[in-house]
Amino acid sequence: MPEEGRLVAGRYRLTRRIGSGGMGTVWCAEDELLGRRVAVKKLRVPSHVPDDTIRMLHERTRREARSAATIAHPHVIVVHDVVEDEGLPCIVMEYVPSVTLEEALAQRNSLPTAEAARIGVAVVSALRAAHDMGVLHRDIKPANILLGTDGRIVLTDFGIAAVSGTETLTRTGELVGSLAYLAPERLRGADAGAAGDLWALGITLYRTVEGRHPFDRETPIETAYAVVSDPHTPLAGSHPLASLIDGLLTKEPEQRTRAAEAERLLRLAAGDEAAPHGALPARPHRATSTARSRRRGLLWSGAAVVTACAATAALLWPSALPGRESASPTVDRAGTAAPSAPDGYRLETVGGATLPVPAGWTRNTLAGGEVAFVDPAGLLGLRVKADAFAGADPLEHWRTTEEEQTRRDNPGYERVRMTASTVHGRPAGYWEFTFNGKVRKFRAVEVAFADPANTHYGIYFSAPDAEWDKHRPVFDTAVQGLRLPT
Repeated sequence: MPEEGRLVAGRYRLTRRIGSGGMGTVWCAEDELLGRRVAVKKLRVPSHVPDDTIRMLHERTRREARSAATIAHPHVIVVHDVVEDEGLPCIVMEYVPSVTLEEALAQRNSLPTAEAARIGVAVVSALRAAHDMGVLHRDIKPANILLGTDGRIVLTDFGIAAVSGTETLTRTGELVGSLAYLAPERLRGADAGAAGDLWALGITLYRTVEGRHPFDRETPIETAYAVVSDPHTPLAGSHPLASLIDGLLTKEPEQRTRAAEAERLLRLAAGDEAAPHGALPARPHRATSTARSRRRGLLWSGAAVVTACAATAALLWPSALPGRESASPTVDRAGTAAPSAPDGYRLETVGGATLPVPAGWTRNTLAGGEVAFVDPAGLLGLRVKADAFAGADPLEHWRTTEEEQTRRDNPGYERVRMTASTVHGRPAGYWEFTFNGKVRKFRAVEVAFADPANTHYGIYFSAPDAEWDKHRPVFDTAVQGLRLPT
């Protein structure tokens, strides 16, 4: 039976093939239950492959789905489902109309600095989100970076990702990943770390702006030897990305430029005026809220207040979320440094905690003690709530009660991600979604968590969806800079 037009798992109708590799094929498909377009990645296994290898490939496919689903970030592919088809696992993901960076470079050879830097910002911020959750991608390369037709940049293919706290899926001495993008320490046989992903980002950036690999040799073995032993040919000293790429291509992983500094330099090279002059805050990627529920207006569309959104902020937590104890914190622990505001921000106090808020934003105290900060144009809003009451699992509450209210009250509501995580080392939950305002589409995100004294904090941010990447650092800076009362 031909694949095109076939129904997978009684739900996903394959329409056309959009990509393929050694062990898998990606199809565009229609989700006939929800009436949306999705991408379906099907594992393809040759008949001669041993049974133990097939089992490993099955587990890698499932782990790819789990790894990507763990990371709530706009530049990480969204996983909707994992299903079985003809005895093989399939990953159902969001469909992103796009070309890969690999395809773009094949057509254009190299990209302008600002465009390369913008791609780099998206990838490194996605990596920070992954690393904060204990996930190493291990296969950063142009073929795994999607350049959406709407301008969105997405990191995909977590098929060989390594997850902290889980057993390895590689055999002793086996190298996984693309040889040309492997870090020197991995070629020497050392364990992979976050720095390995940053090395691969450096190779990717070099190739993007120069049109060639920095260690390209006549054979793969000679290339690998050069990666371990030879210096790369640096970019011209005046090139805006020269010092960053040099730092990323430092052979010793402990001396390699870290992700936060890489993101700061990339934002500057991309011309992002929102880039702070210090290290950018780590991305907070999930948090939780509820007990009791409260109705919340979603804020600000155009010159007028837009449709209300019922976003939860009943802010009490169990002492820990099951299965999250080993997860890496998404941001630095609160209270480890004296409060200070980055350039362009001021410190505000809410419920005894302090956090950085953009200078020039107006503060308003709302009913119930929630504090809202609104930008001068009235399009961006940051809300903060501190409470001290108990309640049930916030994610369960969001899924069973609050999301339905939000969908009912907000045209065009669509969930982007809802998951458990950690914030400041505390169990937390994260909810990100889009909705239609009166004149434009908005995106919103909410995190919530409890401090050791059992005070519960919720931080909510919304902005026009088309400008989300530009404005999201406001939310990240607020969460990263939050300092709890001692």
